Amino acid sequence: MKQVIVSEGEVRLEEVPAPLATPGTVLVKMDHSCISVGTEVSGVKATGRSIVQRALQQPKNVKKVVDMVRSDGLTQTMRLVQSRLSVELPTGYSGAGCVVAVGEGVSNFKIGDRVACAGAQCAFHAEYVCIPTNLAIVVPDSVTFEQASTVALGAIALQGIRRAAPTIGETFVVVGLGFIGQLTAQMLRANGCRVIGFDVDRNRLDDARSQGLDWGMHPSDVDEVSQVARVTGGIGADGVIITAASQSSEIVSAAFRMCRKKARVVLVGDVGLDLNRGDFYAKELDFLVSSSYGPGRYDERYEEGGLDYPVAYVRWTEGRNMAEYLRLLSDKLIDITSLITVKYPLENVDEAYRRLQAGSQKPLLVLLSYQPSVLPAERRIVLPRLSPAPNGKKRIRLGIIGAGGFAKGMHLPNILEMKEKFELRAIASRTGHNAASTAKRFGANYCTTDYAEILGDDDVDAVIIATRHDSHAQLAVAALRAGKHVLLEKPLALTTGEISSILDYYQEDVETKPLLFTGFNRRFSPLVERVALAVANRSNPMIINYRMNAGYIPLDHWVHGGEGGGRNRGEACHIYDLFTFLTQSRVATVDAKAINPATGHYSSSDNFVATVAFEDGSVATLTYTALGAGAYSKEMMEVFCDGNVISIDDYRLFRKVGAKNEEVSLRKPDKGQKKELEVFAEAIENGGDWPIPLWHQVQATRIAIDVEGAI
Repeated sequence: MKQVIVSEGEVRLEEVPAPLATPGTVLVKMDHSCISVGTEVSGVKATGRSIVQRALQQPKNVKKVVDMVRSDGLTQTMRLVQSRLSVELPTGYSGAGCVVAVGEGVSNFKIGDRVACAGAQCAFHAEYVCIPTNLAIVVPDSVTFEQASTVALGAIALQGIRRAAPTIGETFVVVGLGFIGQLTAQMLRANGCRVIGFDVDRNRLDDARSQGLDWGMHPSDVDEVSQVARVTGGIGADGVIITAASQSSEIVSAAFRMCRKKARVVLVGDVGLDLNRGDFYAKELDFLVSSSYGPGRYDERYEEGGLDYPVAYVRWTEGRNMAEYLRLLSDKLIDITSLITVKYPLENVDEAYRRLQAGSQKPLLVLLSYQPSVLPAERRIVLPRLSPAPNGKKRIRLGIIGAGGFAKGMHLPNILEMKEKFELRAIASRTGHNAASTAKRFGANYCTTDYAEILGDDDVDAVIIATRHDSHAQLAVAALRAGKHVLLEKPLALTTGEISSILDYYQEDVETKPLLFTGFNRRFSPLVERVALAVANRSNPMIINYRMNAGYIPLDHWVHGGEGGGRNRGEACHIYDLFTFLTQSRVATVDAKAINPATGHYSSSDNFVATVAFEDGSVATLTYTALGAGAYSKEMMEVFCDGNVISIDDYRLFRKVGAKNEEVSLRKPDKGQKKELEVFAEAIENGGDWPIPLWHQVQATRIAIDVEGAI
């Protein structure tokens, strides 16, 4: 399918694989989509800025990068930063079309429904889009696709009105008469208010007057503050809604000065906020911010998870605002017919954006139209090879399922450095633009949004699965049954049932079936290998103390939810594998204690101490915490054994103190990720023993599940 992509300040149309209708979503064939004149054009310009320019605008991210350099080294940090900055991005967040497929669990939509859809994470300028149900609304019969494609902008305007809470007879000022400002003025009129409009573009003032604006003001004609006082009989405005976009703080200052005492100012647009206390203090003004489409915006549980808010407690969500905007259009309470003046076919999208960026006379609105599709959406796109395969050498043909940040920042760069071992055949990702962008960047043969394409490809020998954690076991079993060797990013599984599905597949027949290799990379660190060598011939049990200063992750992050399974199962499993590797022993007992945080900021599930006793008599403890400072080292291990103390600090420094003292310092941390790929390749090529025995993988996972139960 065709999709609009933005990269390095340029807009272009790309062929990408079409998405699937995943659980809780509908697949929509777009008929029209709406280009936001302000937001999207600003986004295009932002992608053209250098790393330095972006850093200056986001100093908080600079600190994150500095902290990452300390913990992960410069090379890995630069890989990650570059992968995020150089990516080809989708654009668009408002459109309308017909439902062509319905995902599992969806009952309120059916194939053929005319729907409007919103969301910067899904409602792209693309022939097909996958939309969560809370971000799709059935379009009334009397509303055209052209009109319905403005649904996101309409919901933004409506939410600004709701924040302002206008009443019949009040006078409001709308500052900025772009499309959202035009809608705001009409909605205020529908609420029985008198409306004053302010804009620097006389054409926009004329457009608003034609739709019933009571007074229009241009800065060259009047002093806006004095004029508001005159037309309100000296009272001042009951409220001001700012829908303008400007870096100037004078806009909000003037808005305050236009108001009567105890009035309210609502910020919908993006303006400078260098506030002057004298502008609002004496009048005791309310300054409110309107957050996009309404309640539910930026809440992943609402937008992606399908969790709706009870209407008795949250009357107007973003979805209900979208539906109400369409009703206003249907009932002719607002009219946008005269505002839709510019429309381009999708194939001419570059011309559309050039027009928006050139000159001062910009249209209020630009729509993209889509051709009716007579063919099914293609979910596999073949790409030209970036580099030929080395002559005469058979390599492992690799497929990647899940092209998120870790795959792009770690595995794929390492695979590029190992061209003598791997041929990157395919990339699968949930979104077509990410699949296509990643495949082009790393030189895959093809990309797809359907992982079954890779599993059914006889030319794929092995897969790396790097999806979210709750899908790991299911995908691993499916890949193994398809005859593929599997490198599965940790964790192996989140439940005992998932472990059983893996063990059922092997049924004691490990030798003749494909290799399963969970990504417990730390055991392949060169420093850990030194520890293993030092304790290999020990005469007594060991005591192992491991401290993970993991850092804080907000509790609404996916890692803490059902997709991630929590940080113990999702990350601490690395350490349980390390304990198993060093002891080479079965577990005897597992115990864990968590703190009970005094505030809701922290969770007990990522602040705990786990103790594992092994059958060989060794005891290992993990202190895992999100309470610590990021400037302190993240990981430290101490091993006490046979008169020696062996330690590793952040996989950079190895020390052995005892009968023979040793110290090894690495130039950068090495947690064994590249070595992990090397041994994966060697195991496939040579057969023989698995790099990580299956019982080790299962034991580390069971420890994590037992700890989860204890905490």
